[in-house]
This record gives sequence, structure tokens and C-alpha cells, in this order.
Amino acid sequence: MLKDKINLSEEEVQEFAEEIKKVQKHYPKRINVDPEGIEQGLAKLVLTIIELIRKLMEKEAIRRIESGTISEEEIEKIGEAFLKLEEKMEELKDVFALKDEDLNLDLGPLGNLM
Repeated sequence: MLKDKINLSEEEVQEFAEEIKKVQKHYPKRINVDPEGIEQGLAKLVLTIIELIRKLMEKEAIRRIESGTISEEEIEKIGEAFLKLEEKMEELKDVFALKDEDLNLDLGPLGNLM
């Protein structure tokens, strides 16, 4: 019996069961899973991660440009890559009906992502 394995009195088991019943009242009996909502949520997560990585890469690129460690040709390639990424991000945000503010994250002491 489970009660014997976790060493609880009958009264403690009853209290626990009552607490579970109270918590269950606040949750739906069934979860309504909307496939479009799942797709949009996943797209939001992925695009937010991509945006975070893009911002970090952009800061690193600026640091390298300012320090003079990359050539003019490399600067041009980096610029083109960032433009293409931005175009693709806008396209995907349109597909999933997301706005820039939907991809915002509170990064604590660093502030908001966007």
C-alpha cells in the first residue's frame, strides 16, 4: 500500500487528498489543444531564440568592426547576412501573425530583448 511506503498517517493522507481536490477545481477537466495555437507558440519560441542570437551576433560583429579585426569584404558579407535574416524573420512573423513585441523577453538586469 502507498501509505505504508511513504509513512503517512490516515489523517495526513486525507488532508493531502483534500488539497488535491481543491487544486483540481482551478484546472479544466480537459485541455483544449488548438493545433494552430501550438504552431504559433512554437514559432514564437523559435523566433524569439533566433532574435536573441541575432542580437548577440550583431553586438559581436560591431565589436569586431570597431576593433578592426575584420576586412571590408567580411563586413559586407555580415551586413548582407543580417539583412537576409531580418527579411526572413519578417516573413515568418507575418506567417504566424506575430509582432516584434510578441518576441520580447525580459532579460532581468540586461533589460528587455527588444
